[in-house]
Amino acid sequence: MPVAPLKLSPLDARHRSLGAKLTEFGGWDMPLQYSSVLDEHHACRSSAVMFDVSHLGTLRVHGAGAFAALQSTLSNDLERIAIGRAQYTHLLDADDGHVVDDIIVWWLDDEEFFVMPNASNTDRVAEALGISSPPSDAGATKVRSQDITAGRALIAVQGPAARSFVKLVHPALADVGRFRVASVIWNGHNLLVAGTGYTGEDGIEIHVPQEAAEALWDALSDVGIAPAGLGARDTLRLEAGLPLHGHDLGPGITPLHAGLQWVVGWNKTAFRGRDALLALKERGADRQLIGLTIEGRQPPRAESEIVVDGNVVGVVSSGNFSPILGHGIALAFVDRDVAERGGAIEYSISVRSKLLPARRVAFPFVAASPPR
Repeated sequence: MPVAPLKLSPLDARHRSLGAKLTEFGGWDMPLQYSSVLDEHHACRSSAVMFDVSHLGTLRVHGAGAFAALQSTLSNDLERIAIGRAQYTHLLDADDGHVVDDIIVWWLDDEEFFVMPNASNTDRVAEALGISSPPSDAGATKVRSQDITAGRALIAVQGPAARSFVKLVHPALADVGRFRVASVIWNGHNLLVAGTGYTGEDGIEIHVPQEAAEALWDALSDVGIAPAGLGARDTLRLEAGLPLHGHDLGPGITPLHAGLQWVVGWNKTAFRGRDALLALKERGADRQLIGLTIEGRQPPRAESEIVVDGNVVGVVSSGNFSPILGHGIALAFVDRDVAERGGAIEYSISVRSKLLPARRVAFPFVAASPPR
């Protein structure tokens, strides 16, 4: 069976001209790093960087019944927010409630939303929403769903100085608050901007039409914002204790396992996976996601075993070296009785056939820097 060619970002030429190291990610050819993951990570924590995250999907869901379609499908409660706001939510499996995908929803206007899945899940999310494109005339609703991923770029500017920099490109870019959404006209182009990100730092994400993507990237670069790749984005999100789909979320992992009960609208009468999740809430999840640290530069890796009192009690779901802390950190799923046990527990993580002492800590591993 022929392998589909990798998709290219509208900013692909810019990445190649900068000498970026490219890698496959969710079916896209994306920049892993430009200079080094370590340098780009520190630049985000101390100043600001920009990421091309165009590999993320964008489904425009609009028309009469769009709110109802999303509200009855996704886990979080849209009644908690309003037009001009963004919300983190989950698409759950209908049978067992595991996280099929974690999603950001931008509520743009009355019955108009951007639904933003992970790169490889766009088609799956569109199918789960059960929305036809073009819309069906059957019934009273005429909800449209358009995959507009290919027609735009998505640039994330992150870091404590992010707003100071983007203000130099357009003052309105700096005014979009945390988890707020706004429209900004720049050089005759309509940019949609949200106060969201995946680094634990302050910042914004900019949805820019494909034809203006390179010009905006250049404008951001001209005011001093350095590019960063997906390698730094991953170490940043890990330090912030943010889950990654395919590691900390996915088959066998519900919001309850991941400690994300707040992503569920428990008072909603219906959403996909609700019955399974309520049953699990009643009996309790068998595993819980915790944070662990180890001394030294040796990083724990996904699938490394967690050992307590000589018994394997869990497994690392995400692990790496923390550039800020200078030692290894990990997200790990451990048995509920261990996670809930009182008193001091001596954890160990198996790294390259050696058991390294580990210490349980609360999330985030690294707190965000004050904006400036």
